[in-house]
Amino acid sequence: MPHRLVFTGKSQAGMETFEPPAVASGQARVRALCSLMSIGTETIVFNRLFDPGTHWDRWVKYPFYPGYSLIGEVEEIGPQTEGLNKGDRVALRCSHASHHVVAADQCLPVPRDLDPKQAAWFALAKIASMGVRASECRLGSRVMVIGAGPVGQMAVRWLRAAGAEVLLAVDPVAKRLEWAMRGGATHGIAQPITEAMDEIKKANHGELPEIVIDSTGNAAVFAAALRLVKNRGRLVLLGDTGMPSHQCLTSDVISRGLSIVGAHDCHETAEWNAARIQRLFMALVQTGRFSLEGLNTHEFHPRDCVKAYAEASDRRGGIMGLLFDWTK
Repeated sequence: MPHRLVFTGKSQAGMETFEPPAVASGQARVRALCSLMSIGTETIVFNRLFDPGTHWDRWVKYPFYPGYSLIGEVEEIGPQTEGLNKGDRVALRCSHASHHVVAADQCLPVPRDLDPKQAAWFALAKIASMGVRASECRLGSRVMVIGAGPVGQMAVRWLRAAGAEVLLAVDPVAKRLEWAMRGGATHGIAQPITEAMDEIKKANHGELPEIVIDSTGNAAVFAAALRLVKNRGRLVLLGDTGMPSHQCLTSDVISRGLSIVGAHDCHETAEWNAARIQRLFMALVQTGRFSLEGLNTHEFHPRDCVKAYAEASDRRGGIMGLLFDWTK
């Protein structure tokens, strides 16, 4: 019987059986291989770490079905379904579940020679790509990423591929910086952002970086981040805080002519969309230019989801990629 993960209330996770719909024309039934937890988003939702009246509050209603990064194989195709064959490996922006019935155009192809557990990073990589595009990083840019969690790790790798000359990663957790350095960061600074200015300048030829990307989703980081952008530089808000009312502007914005840009998963355009981003991501991973080595740190059977969400909530510093294996 097909099964899926569900949040039934605050800090309440479980697995339930369900009956997927029949496969209609233009659709496919996909059997899950693995799905990657978005630790930031899903723990915010799981623990309801957001203010009333925010878009988070409007989105999270129970029962809530978490997850949006799944790799599976096509099990059945409906009539007049083009571009798919039974057995094709695909990526879906769908919740953690053993099966999904989706429109064919929701199935993004995954190369057969790419490990599904690496391919499962496609959604977080897509989110991070929006921040890197918004940053306008170019060859020779000097950039800093605040927060070396999963989205921050993906941002570091895109920035390296884009040709950043100096690429600083700042996070108080040393292990996260090891992963960032492996992915292309030129310097790792294991300090709270409020104490890191001297080390940042030392690593960046005595200057502040022209681009800063805040991937943390921590509202308290915003004011500190503004102080760390070079005059007339750019701060990109990539982490989506659940408490935007706690983000406070400082005089740096006007006195030093800073630009603030928001970046979000939904900011697709005709030329920069999910299909194109995934093709590029997969190609970079296959050629070794986008290293995912060591990022998958934990695996759980879906029936152990209570333990998985407790681990993700309580041990954030020691977890990077948390996978649910649907094949067991």
